[in-house]
Order: sequence, then structure tokens, then C-alpha cells
Amino acid sequence: MKYIVVLPDGVADVPNPALGGKTPLEVAKHPNIDWIAREGLTGWARTIPAGFPPGSDVGCMSVFGYDPRKYHTGRAPLEAAAQGMMLGDDQVVFRCNTVTLQDNLMTDYSAGHIESAQSHELIKAIDAKLGKNGVRFYPGVSYRHLAIVECGMWNVECEELAKTTCTPPHDITGKPVAPYLPTGPGSELLRKLMCESAGVLKDHPVNARRIQQGKPPVTSVWFWGQGTAAKFPPFRQQYGLRGACISAVDIVRGLGRLVGFDIIQVPGITGYFDTNYKGKADYALKALDDHDFVLVHIEATDEAGHMGDLKLKIQAIEDTDRLVVGTLLESLKQRGEPFAILIVPDHPTSVLLKTHIAD
Repeated sequence: MKYIVVLPDGVADVPNPALGGKTPLEVAKHPNIDWIAREGLTGWARTIPAGFPPGSDVGCMSVFGYDPRKYHTGRAPLEAAAQGMMLGDDQVVFRCNTVTLQDNLMTDYSAGHIESAQSHELIKAIDAKLGKNGVRFYPGVSYRHLAIVECGMWNVECEELAKTTCTPPHDITGKPVAPYLPTGPGSELLRKLMCESAGVLKDHPVNARRIQQGKPPVTSVWFWGQGTAAKFPPFRQQYGLRGACISAVDIVRGLGRLVGFDIIQVPGITGYFDTNYKGKADYALKALDDHDFVLVHIEATDEAGHMGDLKLKIQAIEDTDRLVVGTLLESLKQRGEPFAILIVPDHPTSVLLKTHIAD
């Protein structure tokens, strides 16, 4: 038996008045997912346990078969694992977005989905100026970066720092940032770094070019999603299956790496609407030759939700159905061996609210 999970991130949604009270999934055309619904089983799943924030770290952990109530230590440790970082016992890692603030409002949690090459220049400049006294900055993908803090040098216990209240920037698009700045142990230093980053970024050549091109500049870094080192029993030990994972997003790759999945590299995958959808399916099919289980993650559906863009969310659903699910089904049916395929999101992402919900 071969097992495939297709995970369109945040694809579930709530009824939208602009769609006559329907959800994007109800309006989008997805004949391949419809085939699975007709021929298989459908049901409800709550991937976010009560009391947990509705993020991909929690939801994907549930889909992977690991109870967040037992294994979750934070979002950023999963992303650190994707980059091969081994956290020490005296370290806490934070997710560090490059964001655009204007008039003290969160105008863009991704600085216009800044390209990785430009974003890396900015993070390196921030690390050169602010990467000292127990904190270092590490570049990631697009707007998604990391900062590692040495708890001892900050005179705070790691368990306490990990509990500092931080807000995901995509939750406060268009809102004043002051009520959502970090609070709790170590928060004064976090706020200070965020403030000082604005000075580093203000006249940086990358921002000058972006403004000239009509793109939003990066005006600050934003800390959130922190946690201590995460540890998981191997998936193969838990379920007796050899697994592989395909994703353009560090958090999913990191979780896959931590549970012992092989991470399949696919050319042209971006975590955005221009991603190589069909390539994900083609490489998943190849991976099934020597793996029992393959998870294929799609980020575009979630990004459209955060942008509040119904048209793009419907497009991402239809692209996923046609290029990922359709390609998988066509080949799997021809192979003649038993297979099970599951289509499931990690959480809903509401176009109306522009953020995750825990339904």
C-alpha cells in the first residue's frame, strides 16, 4: 500500500458573502478532489487542539500523526530544523519576519513577499549591526527568517522566554502594532531590537531599489513563534512506514526532517502562486518508488487567505486540483497497486479575517 497526503495549507474557509454565502472550496472547480470525495470517505477533522494557536506548526503536526499537546514547543524550532540548526538547551529560536510598517500600522506582514535574495541582504545587514550580546539572525526563505537567543546572556530562563507573548504579524494586517508588541520575560530586549532594526533598514540600498520599483520596503523585523528544541520519535518507528516530504516552506520541511522523513527537493517550488505545482506531483510519484508515504504541501492557498483575495484562493485551489491531485491520480490509477490518498488542510485560513482560525 502507498500513502499520499496532499496538504493545501489553509484551504478550508468560512462562508463568504461575496460568494453568495459559499466558501472558496464550494465555488472552485476541482473534479479530481470531487472524484476522491465520491469514491472515498469524507469527514470532519479538528487539527488544532483546544488552547493552541491555529498555526501550521500545530496543524501540520496533527496531520503528520504527532499530538501537539505532547510534542509542540513552538513554530520557530521546526523552521530551524529545516535549515539544519541544532538548538542548545540554553537557546530559544524566534521566527523573524521582514515586515512593512507605516504610520505604526502593520501594512504588510511579508514586505510584498520580498524575494529571498533581497531579504537575505537585509537580514545580513541586521545581523552585522545587531547580532551580538546573545542574539544572532539567520536568513530563511522570502520574508521568513530566524533569530536565536542565548538565554543566559539575556538573564532569563529559556522556559520563561519561550512563553513571552508574541503576535503573528499576519494576524494584525492593517492594525496598529503597539497593542501587539512582545510582552513578558525578555520582551524589552525584543522590542529594542525591533526598534533598532528600523534604523538599519531605513536607508539600505535594497529598500531604496524597492521603493523605486514601487514595492513595499522592509521597515522592521518582527519576532514571534518562538520555542525551544523539539524532539520527536521517528515516523518509521511509530508507524512502520518510510516517509518523504515535499514543501517549499521551512516549517513543513523542518517538521519532516525532525520525524525522519526524506526531504524531496523539487525545482521551481516557491511557496507562492508561481510554484511548480506539477513538479511536486511528479517528484512525489518518483518518491513512491522507494517510500511508503509521501506528504505534498501547498502554501499558495494559505497565502491567498492572508491576502484576503478570493480570486487567488480559488485559483490556487483549482491549480492544486488540476496539477497536483490530477497528476497524482492519473499515475496512481495506472500503477495497479493499492493506494490511499488524503486531501486535508492543516487549519482554515479565512479570506474575510485574513488569518488562521481553529474551526
